[in-house]
Amino acid sequence: MKIEVNLFATLVQYKPEHTSRKPWIETCKDGMTVNTLLENLGVPLDAVKVIFVNNVRANSDIVLKDGDRVGVFPPVGGG
Repeated sequence: MKIEVNLFATLVQYKPEHTSRKPWIETCKDGMTVNTLLENLGVPLDAVKVIFVNNVRANSDIVLKDGDRVGVFPPVGGG
């Protein structure tokens, strides 16, 4: 199955080198969770603050489906 992935801010460093654009399409196994996707990309889970799947806030244990769009954000500070 194919998932559209977009890593934001400091998480962009974990984007695979073979991808030339942002977001990119990642091929995943059926039944994969966001957590597993992030682990496969080498993203430290403690660096993730907010996850969106299809523009809806989600937990990392959600099971992905073909065509899902995943956005991942680190903690953001401001003042």
